[in-house]
Amino acid sequence: MFDEIRDLYQEVVFDHNRNPRNFRVMEDATRKIDGFNPLCGDRITLYIKVNDGIIEDVSFQGSGCAISTASASLMTEIVRGQSEEQAHEWFELFHRITTGQDERASFEELGKLAVLAGVRAYPARVKCATLPWHSLEAALKNEAESVSTE
Repeated sequence: MFDEIRDLYQEVVFDHNRNPRNFRVMEDATRKIDGFNPLCGDRITLYIKVNDGIIEDVSFQGSGCAISTASASLMTEIVRGQSEEQAHEWFELFHRITTGQDERASFEELGKLAVLAGVRAYPARVKCATLPWHSLEAALKNEAESVSTE
């Protein structure tokens, strides 16, 4: 089973890195935030369009490693159409599973994010995977400062 998960992880990360979803500047974003991971050099600008507490659109631009890009791509797919509260709950769940605080989360609960759960075995890569999510959390809180994983 571990080999199947590892293979799926590699397939999903490679796919989302080569063809990131929602990789574009959003001109009519209601929130925008920059994020940086000094350890790996990942940079992201996250754009969110929120209307009546619902994330109508979300996109990103930037450069980074395959894990960071894939995480941002998956995140944009998952939170589009969600309420701000639901997006916050996704952030909390993702943070717990990638940092090893919650190893009981089921694959059904995690959906597409299950493939990134294994990053917790590589502490240096956790910051790569969580940078887009920390940027999302800061944007949802309407924070003005850039986000850093340090």
